[in-house]
Amino acid sequence: MANSLEYIYNFLQLTPKIGTAGQPTREQFTDIQESQYQLVVNLLPEKTTKYLPEEKEIVESYGMDYVQIPVLWEHPTLADLQRFFEVMDGNKEKNIFVHCAANMRVSVFLYLYRRLKEGISEEEAREDLEKIWIPNQVWQKFIDEVMESFN
Repeated sequence: MANSLEYIYNFLQLTPKIGTAGQPTREQFTDIQESQYQLVVNLLPEKTTKYLPEEKEIVESYGMDYVQIPVLWEHPTLADLQRFFEVMDGNKEKNIFVHCAANMRVSVFLYLYRRLKEGISEEEAREDLEKIWIPNQVWQKFIDEVMESFN
């Protein structure tokens, strides 16, 4: 599945049903569709440099579903995360491609999803997270607050 997708910035096949990446180009949505993804989840807000304004139309033209949850880089919220959890839980039967600008927002949201909803160990979830990046102060604080609120 990953051969053509490996050219998408920071692509990571997290599980057999979940792929993650930074912002795909218009042309790379063909590869995403050909790789059998059925849902594209975009965590990128509209007023960012990498945002692709016609992304919803492109994704839907390939017969895939599309959800956007605009997560501010400087201020991720529990409401954003809860919406993400709802989308992931409501689409477990689908192959899901999740992206943002550089796969950093996504990697944290999926780290939290896997820890809190799927019961993945800290070690395994952290290893996958750190394949993309080591969260900065804002995002590590968000992780800590979320984990504390769920305990």
